[in-house]
Amino acid sequence: MVELGNGDKFLFDIGTGSAERLSALNIPYDYLDKIFLGHLHSDHFGDLDALWVGGVIAGRTKPLRVWGPSGQEPKYGTKYALERMQEYLTWDVAGRIGQTDTRGLAIEIHEFDYKGENKVVYEENGVTIRTFPAIHAIDGPVSFALEWNGLKFVYSSDTYPNKWMDKYAKGADILIHECLYTPEGWVKFMGFTPEAALQVGTQIHTSPQQFGKVMSRIKPRRAIAYHFFNDFNTIADIAPGIKKTYDDPVDFAVDYMVWNVTKDDIRVRMASVNEEAWPPARPNSSIPPDRSTAIPNSKFIVDGGLHFQDIIDEMYNDINTRYGTSAKPAY
Repeated sequence: MVELGNGDKFLFDIGTGSAERLSALNIPYDYLDKIFLGHLHSDHFGDLDALWVGGVIAGRTKPLRVWGPSGQEPKYGTKYALERMQEYLTWDVAGRIGQTDTRGLAIEIHEFDYKGENKVVYEENGVTIRTFPAIHAIDGPVSFALEWNGLKFVYSSDTYPNKWMDKYAKGADILIHECLYTPEGWVKFMGFTPEAALQVGTQIHTSPQQFGKVMSRIKPRRAIAYHFFNDFNTIADIAPGIKKTYDDPVDFAVDYMVWNVTKDDIRVRMASVNEEAWPPARPNSSIPPDRSTAIPNSKFIVDGGLHFQDIIDEMYNDINTRYGTSAKPAY
């Protein structure tokens, strides 16, 4: 997540587990409406469905806006993936219409050409976001560069070292670049064959030594390595590999790590989070659900209900009196 001094917030990838982490940051969901996908592996967009629907329940009233790359064929592109995400959540979405404020269910898909070199895909409120190709698995992945107020943030998503990163990441204040665990580690801890470990660790991802080489050429103000299990086992293997090709300091990313960036300084700290917090107050007012748009239950289901009318009537009368409303029960 990138948060700017003008209040804008941007999400770059949203892999499985991200929605829970975002919740713990206690940010109103109306501010988490802009997502940029580097590629369509589930560990990079697997929680998009949770942010889309869950964000509505948690208070987002704005459309969710998603930017992502095309593919070699339409079926490998962002538009194809997100349209089918909406299809597989048909029941989920239908079951909420007419039950709550669902304005946030609108979704805007902005698919761009993955071959674009330093192409502007977003330009609003003094913020410019550019994209350039990445090399990972099959055609389609991209990296991003965000510029605002004379500062530059670059995010690789997944990539093999490439000429576009080498050229367009120059001048980065923050460069978050993938650094995969060593091939030996994949064999030891994950049971990969040596052949698979070498393929994954050096051909479709960036190894520690390759990461160091990339940083030594780009020379960002702050180099940040991510995309590995960061614990006492892995750092002991990864750090020496980077050191072979890069002498400057490297931050090894963990969840909730924060970089406060100004033109004069970069401070590193850990965010204060509450993993048991309710969603924060909504910045925009909710509107009552339009019950006329709800899909009605069948007579079979309605007849199966135990309608404790005295309890329902008492609760409706109480809430209507408290808030000056005139809601009526469906049953």
